[in-house]
Amino acid sequence: MTAIKSRRGGIRVPWRFMGGRVVFYAFTAWAAITINFFIPRLMKGDAVDSYMARAQGQLTPAAEKALRIMFGLDKSTSLWDQYVNYWGMLLHGDLGLSISSGMAPVRDVIAASLPWTLGLVGFATIVSFLVGTVVGAVVGWRRGGRLDVLVPVTTFLGTVPYFWLGLIFIAIFSTLLGWFPAGHAYEVGVEPGWNGEFVSQVVSHGSLPAITIVIASIGGWLLGMRNMMLTVLDEDYITVAQAKGMPNRRVLWRYAARNAVLPQIQSFALAIGFIVGGTIVMEMVFSYPGIGLLLLSATNAKDYALMQGIFLVLVMAVLIANIVADIAYAILDPRVRATEA
Repeated sequence: MTAIKSRRGGIRVPWRFMGGRVVFYAFTAWAAITINFFIPRLMKGDAVDSYMARAQGQLTPAAEKALRIMFGLDKSTSLWDQYVNYWGMLLHGDLGLSISSGMAPVRDVIAASLPWTLGLVGFATIVSFLVGTVVGAVVGWRRGGRLDVLVPVTTFLGTVPYFWLGLIFIAIFSTLLGWFPAGHAYEVGVEPGWNGEFVSQVVSHGSLPAITIVIASIGGWLLGMRNMMLTVLDEDYITVAQAKGMPNRRVLWRYAARNAVLPQIQSFALAIGFIVGGTIVMEMVFSYPGIGLLLLSATNAKDYALMQGIFLVLVMAVLIANIVADIAYAILDPRVRATEA
């Protein structure tokens, strides 16, 4: 099977490589979903036990049995049958009911929280990646200059935990200066909708946690890009390009940065994939109604269906992000395209 060239730039798309990666990720998805099913059931107790404890004896044994049948936790049903039923529900797009959210469909509960996490953490992650990568390229190009001071400063900020940095920012910018709200996504009493008041509230409340994420994560992108630039600048093709009299800007962005950014793509894909599940602490500090806080609540309530639904979204996000990264990496890197030969 041959790769296909684009008409403009002659970029070859390695279909064999991509097909192999898709098969690998399909197997990974099956394994992750299987583990996702069994791990919650290894925990002591379950959602029905927790629900019965909160009911304080107000529900009859018949009601408890009905709940167990409804949530697929009936002890008379084998674990294998529960597993098969779980796959059947997934294939029909049914993630079950959330017992900790008033028997609401898990799909609706996740859909209500996911946009908050994607909007806040997704935006902050993209900004930190772009700024860190661009600045890291410039710092690496001008190695030994004044810009090198950015490396230890941003690296130090990156070692500070999210929650500690968030608490410091709340104390300074919210409590002391009053520039930003201390938490939540919008003020109580504001009606959600596409109107000026609500949008301004969302931006105002999301600014401080977004700044916290950018400052805490930009150091890793900057350091990684800067180190890759130092490696790339010693390559022969950079020396040849400079010897031909090419402008420094063209050598920097067209040759050096383009090759140095390749490892960053894989890291960025992982960062995008883990947006869904990597925000629990940040959302706790800022009382932000995202998917991370929802996962914590589901875990405390032993809400199997909601936990499995969130984990499923997390797994799919990571796998899709990695597939996209592999495709981009294969298109940009000639060494990967050479595997088609």
